[in-house]
Amino acid sequence: MSCISFDVDETLRRARVSVFIHLVVELGRLLEPVLAESATAAAIVLFTVLVRLVLYPLSRAAFRGATPAAGCLPVLLQLPVFFLMYQAFSSGDELLAHRLFAAPLGARWTEALGEGGLLGAQGLVFLGLFAAIGVVAAWSAVRGRRAAAEAALAPARPVPAGISAEQQEAMRKLGGVLPLLSFGTLITAAVVPLAAGLYLLTTTAWAVAERAWLQSRGAACGAGGPAAGPAPSPAAGAAGGVGSGAARVGVRRGGGGGRRGRGGRKSAGRRRSSL
Repeated sequence: MSCISFDVDETLRRARVSVFIHLVVELGRLLEPVLAESATAAAIVLFTVLVRLVLYPLSRAAFRGATPAAGCLPVLLQLPVFFLMYQAFSSGDELLAHRLFAAPLGARWTEALGEGGLLGAQGLVFLGLFAAIGVVAAWSAVRGRRAAAEAALAPARPVPAGISAEQQEAMRKLGGVLPLLSFGTLITAAVVPLAAGLYLLTTTAWAVAERAWLQSRGAACGAGGPAAGPAPSPAAGAAGGVGSGAARVGVRRGGGGGRRGRGGRKSAGRRRSSL
């Protein structure tokens, strides 16, 4: 039974990898007239963007969430895609020949160092990838520190129901550590195939830009005019309508009574004059 289970799992894994390879190849064919040999690398970037677009509703909900676990959900859902990318460019013969400039997409940094050294044709491609990841990580760290400083100066917000002081402190510490984790992507990109490094660069840059955009939208929504007072309830509106109607009726009745009183005094005066 264990052998059968292993065979089934291996078949499913190969099927998933085959579907992924087919998608990347088709995207690469669409981009090949423009990007030539680097079309498959661009297809990986495009595929990553499509994945992030699908996950955007979850990312937005996680940004508005009240627990640290909510922010980890989009990352956890991307892990299967990353593993597929790793497997496809580690064992998939159909993609190993594709390149990004001079470096094969299935090559690792250690292999690039053996093909011309640090400043060789392949080594320069990896150095460009590392530099781009470093820029994104630095941007993430700067934005994280700035957001932490602004949060410390801002007036305290009401704590959501069900969140204890310990959980709030854990969320604050996690928010300070998460931007620094982007630098860990450099280590991962140095040991995985170049295609997986491209995926890491694209998804990390998307995550930082997405969070910056969500924060700017949240600040714009919070910077509006002063909030209006609470709207009256239907019951209060109905009571006000009945009260105002009764007042108008009372005024009309009072006015009629006054006219009748003046008319009565005039008729009494005429009768006295005739006598």
